[in-house]
Amino acid sequence: MSSIRTLTRRAALVAAAVGAGFVLTACGGGSGDNGGSGHGAHASASASASEATAGAHNAQDVSFAQGMIPHHRQALEMARLADGRASSGAVKDLAARIEKAQDPEIKTMTGWLKSWGEDVPAAGGGMDGMKGMDHSGSGHDGMPGMMGEADMAELEKSSGKAFDTKFLALMVEHHEGAVKMATVEKSKGGYGPAKAMADDIVTAQNAEISEMNKLLGKG
Repeated sequence: MSSIRTLTRRAALVAAAVGAGFVLTACGGGSGDNGGSGHGAHASASASASEATAGAHNAQDVSFAQGMIPHHRQALEMARLADGRASSGAVKDLAARIEKAQDPEIKTMTGWLKSWGEDVPAAGGGMDGMKGMDHSGSGHDGMPGMMGEADMAELEKSSGKAFDTKFLALMVEHHEGAVKMATVEKSKGGYGPAKAMADDIVTAQNAEISEMNKLLGKG
């Protein structure tokens, strides 16, 4: 009798082990069916942890990125006009530095918006990118510092010293607008990397404003 009971007990243990193995396979499997959902869940958890560390983004962060992308794009458009038009080496150097700094920032902000599931302003979208932007303290109804079509057309037609003067005057205004937008982000944004970029923009563009005013004879 004892041997029968022992065999019965072993059979029960084997059945339990097989059942447990099946449950583990069912829980851990499926990755082959959907391209690795287990890894995806881990990646999502890591992304959430990273987001939490940086600080969850808010509506101001979205507005900042959606507004600053077209603002930077126009600065790049202006900077690229300097090649072949500017007569001053200082103006050409400044334009090159603006392009080098702002192009990567556009790419970074575009990445944020995509990761947040938000719309990325279309190239050439102009004022469309500033919808919802908080312009507190800017004194502007529209995008702070953005040039109108007439100003851009006049700049494009200019050359030599006339271009240098026009470029510097317009870029000072453009930078001042960016600084205002970035200042709002610093005070009202929630996403750490966006606030850090805003701080960099304030520091760098204020320094360039001083540099441009000196070139205009105002410093």
